Amino acid sequence: MRLIGLDNEPLGVFSIVDAMKKAGDLDVDLVEISPVAVPPVCRLVDYGKFKYQEQKKAAEAKAKQTVIEIKEIKFRPGTDDGDYQIKMRNIRRFLSEGDKCKITLRFRGREITHQELGMALLQRIREELGDLILVEQFPRLEGRQMVMMIAPSRKKVVTKPVTAS
Repeated sequence: MRLIGLDNEPLGVFSIVDAMKKAGDLDVDLVEISPVAVPPVCRLVDYGKFKYQEQKKAAEAKAKQTVIEIKEIKFRPGTDDGDYQIKMRNIRRFLSEGDKCKITLRFRGREITHQELGMALLQRIREELGDLILVEQFPRLEGRQMVMMIAPSRKKVVTKPVTAS
């Protein structure tokens, strides 16, 4: 088998017995890296240290990742302007925090016959948010509700501070 040393330096081709003896002399473990190669490749490794390093890398990667949640905002075709503005403010806040938004437009009773009102409302939302969003799922009807998925856009939008005059 081909043997690789502690510092990734090639040591040459050894028999299994000689490789095991070398690992015992250095007080490390013999780990098979590539069993299908001819000859098979093995490495001298302090396995406990190796596992610790892997665990540390995994913990560091987990600490760096951000969890994206999906927030749902529900509208009705007859949502008044005041409620609409509050819901839009919440959508902007969710997007600024990096979360995705699921915008649900629920139809009740005979409202389902006026789907164009729902499409107009969702279009208005898309136009108001403009460059802030990336539409992941365009509006589509699912039963008695219309659903649209939006996510924050890739580019960062710079907001200008408001100065009082």
